Amino acid sequence: MNITILSRNKNLYSTNRLYNAGTKRGHNIIIVDYLRCYINIGQNQSAIYYDGKKLDNCDAILPRIGASQTSYGTAIVRQFQMMGNYCINTSDAIKASRDKLRTLQILTKHGIDMPVTGYANHTMDIHDVIEKVGKTPLIMKLLQGTQGNGMVLAETVKAAESVMNAFKQVDADILVQEFIKESSGIDIRAIVVGNKVVAAMQRVAPVGEFRSNVHRGATTQHINLTQEEEDIAVQSTKVLGLNVAGVDLMRSKRGPLVLEVNSSPGLQGIELLTGADVAGEIISFIEKTCDKK
Repeated sequence: MNITILSRNKNLYSTNRLYNAGTKRGHNIIIVDYLRCYINIGQNQSAIYYDGKKLDNCDAILPRIGASQTSYGTAIVRQFQMMGNYCINTSDAIKASRDKLRTLQILTKHGIDMPVTGYANHTMDIHDVIEKVGKTPLIMKLLQGTQGNGMVLAETVKAAESVMNAFKQVDADILVQEFIKESSGIDIRAIVVGNKVVAAMQRVAPVGEFRSNVHRGATTQHINLTQEEEDIAVQSTKVLGLNVAGVDLMRSKRGPLVLEVNSSPGLQGIELLTGADVAGEIISFIEKTCDKK
């Protein structure tokens, strides 16, 4: 099988693992920098080119699109789809997962629980938005933020109002979100491939930090998910139209809550901690899915 991995850097752990997992299974794998791809669109002559050569004879496309290159990256994925190539995650699914508000709206429509969230455009509505979300402290989160960037913990209503006003001054879209006190800076990352969770880990924020991002000093631990947590992770992935995703969950008094869904989850931390062959699971899913086509 000919599998094309769309990735900016062939030396990244996740890209390298997917390449090795694919070649180990006897597939022909190529890694393509999607920002260097260009498209020719026309009746009966649409094509994607890379380094002067036409990219054809692709059985499957495995997108690893960076958050800051979502627009161009998903345009390339969409063109592959238009040309009849199988993409493990589609352009629309990737774009939906990158928009935090859209993700939450889709999840809510399908009955998936999450922290209570508010969103408003006008600063005159700030106080009411905060009141509807609940008591302080509150999480203030940029729509475009990634990996814990653009997140602020507002301890008081006054602080929350100041943060919202400051972000609005620079025309930034912001979510106001319920703070789950009982989580104590702990969340869960579950990797979903197809209809199952293939690996999971718990991330624990350092003392004095509410964000449990590993690059901010959080530690990782083994965790056994409940059946409810596994079901919610799989359902969240499916309703967004994704086949591979990293689902971030938080345990609360009212049950598991979904925080975010990542369409290009990193594999390094979770594979090294758990020993799970996530890359192999992804390649295996492509094999099974393409065989049915």
